[in-house]
Amino acid sequence: MSQLIPPSLGLYIHIPWCVQKCPYCDFNSHALKGEIPEDRYIDALLEDLDADLARYSDSIKDRTLTSIFIGGGTPSLISPQEIARLLQGVEQRIAFQEGIEVTMEANPGTIEAARFAQYVESGITRMSIGVQSFEQEKLERLGRIHGQDEAINAAQLAHQIGLNSFNLDLMHGLPEQSIQQALSDLEKAIELAPPHLSWYQLTIEPNTLFYYKAPTLPDDDDLWDIFEQGHAKLSKAGYVQYEISGYSKPGYQCQHNLNYWRFGDYLGIGCGSHGKVSFADGRIVRTTKVKHPRGYLASYQNMVKPYLDSEQDVADIDRPFEFFMNRFRLMEACPKQDFIDTTGLALDSIKETMDWAMDMAYINETESHWQITQKGKLFLNDLLEAFMAEEDD
Repeated sequence: MSQLIPPSLGLYIHIPWCVQKCPYCDFNSHALKGEIPEDRYIDALLEDLDADLARYSDSIKDRTLTSIFIGGGTPSLISPQEIARLLQGVEQRIAFQEGIEVTMEANPGTIEAARFAQYVESGITRMSIGVQSFEQEKLERLGRIHGQDEAINAAQLAHQIGLNSFNLDLMHGLPEQSIQQALSDLEKAIELAPPHLSWYQLTIEPNTLFYYKAPTLPDDDDLWDIFEQGHAKLSKAGYVQYEISGYSKPGYQCQHNLNYWRFGDYLGIGCGSHGKVSFADGRIVRTTKVKHPRGYLASYQNMVKPYLDSEQDVADIDRPFEFFMNRFRLMEACPKQDFIDTTGLALDSIKETMDWAMDMAYINETESHWQITQKGKLFLNDLLEAFMAEEDD
């Protein structure tokens, strides 16, 4: 195994609270039961970051942050003043790359004009607005707290307040949703002209209300028609699909997500957050933080236990699967050198599987790149399983 070339470094910050838990949501989110302990939680986040920077100083000390993503939960429940204090605290601890992308998720039901503009003043450069649907009945079925007018207003505000970019999150394949309803939702989103659109199919995940009380979803034929017709509408409107569910106008791809899919590094702070850190000596470490807010804040208040819940080295045999599980989400060609630089492995280590994948027409290759094919996208699980099978040989 060769030395690793440090990739881009991002920071994920998790805000665990939301107004109410949506029936499809399997994220680490907790419905509000009183006031958010804003000041204590921001203090804890910065202390968590201090601990990471000390623990991984050999990897982090000479690097700059290229992106920050504040996710949840509903981060827009946190006041702009505390978001500003958080971002100032982060910048005091680790240098920001010039033009850093700083994204915050927001729920249209928690946005008002003055507050929205204050987030920009606090350092937010990009918003990701959780619209999900423009149809009231569907919003209620999804447990969303906003209505169609609030979703439209949030997008219009985003255009007005000087954000570098913003994203609309939109779902399709909703309970009892017709093809026309799904496409109508998409058309409304396109009319609002967001620079970025995350358009993804609802999936039923374990440990959600929908899992235990499953709704009636569109069948596979309808889902394919929705995707095929929707993709054509997005392309006609000037959106380019750059990853499985990500569409953007040229120049507005989400840099933080690109870093994930390119097997970049990222620190994760906050309840249940995940991180990945690479070291020049060849180690790759994945981290998970304490999941529940009570336990997480206990680390801050009493130092009962550290913020870190688990830390695991990524074994050599797991690296091809992890690399391609991320990389094959992207439409772009994958430089072979990226595999060498970020996994520390030689190309010979995956030659047998790559030869099979090319025989199956799942992948094309040039001297310097691999490119997943349309067939490869359709059979992505089979393709990825081949890298897992190679590990067991």
